[in-house]
Amino acid sequence: MEHASTTVRILVPLMSVIIVVMILTARRKQLFIRRIQGLTAIDEAIGRATEMGRPMVCTTGLGGKQGGIEIVTLQALSIVTYIIRSSARFGTRSIVPVFDSQMLPVTQEAVRDAYAAEGRPEMYNPDDVRFLSSNQFAYAASVAGLIWREKAAANFLFGYYYAESLILAETGQQVGAIQVAGTPTTTQIPFFIAACDYVIIGDEFYAASAYLSREPTALGSLVGQDIAKGILIAIVLAGTALVSYSGVTGSPLGTQFTNLFK
Repeated sequence: MEHASTTVRILVPLMSVIIVVMILTARRKQLFIRRIQGLTAIDEAIGRATEMGRPMVCTTGLGGKQGGIEIVTLQALSIVTYIIRSSARFGTRSIVPVFDSQMLPVTQEAVRDAYAAEGRPEMYNPDDVRFLSSNQFAYAASVAGLIWREKAAANFLFGYYYAESLILAETGQQVGAIQVAGTPTTTQIPFFIAACDYVIIGDEFYAASAYLSREPTALGSLVGQDIAKGILIAIVLAGTALVSYSGVTGSPLGTQFTNLFK
């Protein structure tokens, strides 16, 4: 903001106010978010595992690799919690391997609460929430071995992923698992697209966690950000039109508009 123009200094607080207002609105009423196709795929994968009588593997990525619990990992955990609640209704087993030791007690509590919320507390098995390793490729090898030994019918990959993404997805492919992945790590999306059945791409990951959790802060911030993006797109389109108009007619309007952001 040190070198920002006056217009930018006005726009940034305005966008922040919009997001805060939408969060407060979400606490009073449910906001609408379009259901994306990847969420339907989650239900299909749970149904497949139930029909086959084989377990599901749900991973929350390598959050904590840079140190500390990260918000993306917590959002991934909220999606996994939804998966476990849905599978609990059918008595389908879910295995949740953990990369970050700090996330182990958080994940254990979330999984336990998910089963309890569906009236199936007896389904919670502490051995199904496993800390494997905080080393990237040791974790990848452990999860791959787990998928292979258990012959998982469904494989869910949500959260931050790095070079191990294709190891996990390809192993699931080899055992015939239906796979649903979602990550904001854009460099790994091509590998998930190549090996998974459904991929929740980029910002859809945040939309998915908000849609499934129905948490007011997540819903409100998502809708507020969409409104802010709409305003920015409108400004860009207006600027493009004015600059094009000025180029044809010689009008100074385009120059005056661009000067607002210098």
